[in-house]
Amino acid sequence: MEMQLLFPGFGGIMSQLKLIVPAVIVLGGFLVCSTATYGKQEYMKATKKACVYCHAKVLPTDKDAMNKNLTDAGKYYAEHKSLDGYQEKK
Repeated sequence: MEMQLLFPGFGGIMSQLKLIVPAVIVLGGFLVCSTATYGKQEYMKATKKACVYCHAKVLPTDKDAMNKNLTDAGKYYAEHKSLDGYQEKK
C-alpha cells in the first residue's frame, strides 16, 4: 500500500518491485565496479615516469600481479605517495 504512494496508478507492489530491485542491483554493480578500478594514470602524470619505473613488468589485465611486482621506486611511492626524496639505487 505504501509503495503505491510512490507511483500512483502503477499496479501493485510486485510490479513495482520488478522495476526497483533490478535497478538497485545494477546501480550497486556500477558502484562496486567503478570504485574497484586501479588505473593509476594520474600517478604517471604526477611523477612524469613510465609504468615500468615502479613496476617490474606491466600486466594490464591482472591488477593483483601489478601490485605485487613493484620495484624499489614503486614500494617507496606506495608508502609515501610521492617520489620526492627517493634515491635511485645504482
